[in-house]
Amino acid sequence: MRKLGRYLLEDRLGAGSFATVWKAYDPELDTDVAVKVLADNWASNADVRERFLAEARLLRRLSSPRVVRVHDVGVQDERPYFVMDYVQGGTLAEKIGHCRPQEALRLAAEAGYAVQVLHDAGIIHRDVKPSNLLLNTGRAPHAVLVADLGSAKQAADASGLTVTTGTPAYMAPEQAFQTTGFDSRADVYALGVVTFELLTGNKPFGTGGRVATLTPEQAAKAPSPTIRADLEVPDAVRALLDAALSADPDDRPDTAQAFADALLSPREVEEPPAGPAQPTRPSSPAVWLAAVVVFLVTTAVTWLLR
Repeated sequence: MRKLGRYLLEDRLGAGSFATVWKAYDPELDTDVAVKVLADNWASNADVRERFLAEARLLRRLSSPRVVRVHDVGVQDERPYFVMDYVQGGTLAEKIGHCRPQEALRLAAEAGYAVQVLHDAGIIHRDVKPSNLLLNTGRAPHAVLVADLGSAKQAADASGLTVTTGTPAYMAPEQAFQTTGFDSRADVYALGVVTFELLTGNKPFGTGGRVATLTPEQAAKAPSPTIRADLEVPDAVRALLDAALSADPDDRPDTAQAFADALLSPREVEEPPAGPAQPTRPSSPAVWLAAVVVFLVTTAVTWLLR
């Protein structure tokens, strides 16, 4: 078994262009952890190393049960790594096509609340997708945590042109085309894609997303996705997703929390019409007897006080 620092690497949980995440065992604390290791081919790149460690510092600073927590960093063979809590349950990617509408809406709302933690700290994730949303099955009900802040950016730095990063299927047009800068509503767009995918098992605009079109104008004219009529999805949720997936950020919910709240809003239930008023009466002979006794006692006391 491979060892990294004091951690014993057991199973590979996932890999990307820049890093690999392992499930590992910490013998000193006798607990499972997740270890993210920078890829060999990027280990000598100073800029990438700094961004990698900046992600660790950012995750550590965001002290929230909705964000995966970092509790150690290290370097071995010139490759930096950082150690996070191991979250049971995998990612939301494993729930695609395997949950009923009610569960899909609850998990999507959980994701929205997790992303709002970043926004409250002035951070835009820029790569919200099911594989970056962890499902904690150690809690009841199951909770969703946001992870992988490798593409995250301070909101103040996103108002102008910046390097395009993210996953095309989940990327808002203004983030992809870099026409006017973007804000946290780009993450709201991605949450809309995640919700649609949890509900239907499919991405609303395919794997290429809106950015597969050639120009911003063509992206804006892409037809709205539809959810099958046989799925038990309230009309209000269908309208909410249409808004969240709009090419115009002004048409989307203002915040991730507003989007999550709307997903969980209860349906309006019509109250049954009231029937004719019924006369009230004691429910049993014992109640009648008690009432008679009280009346006789009251009458006798009144007569004696005269």
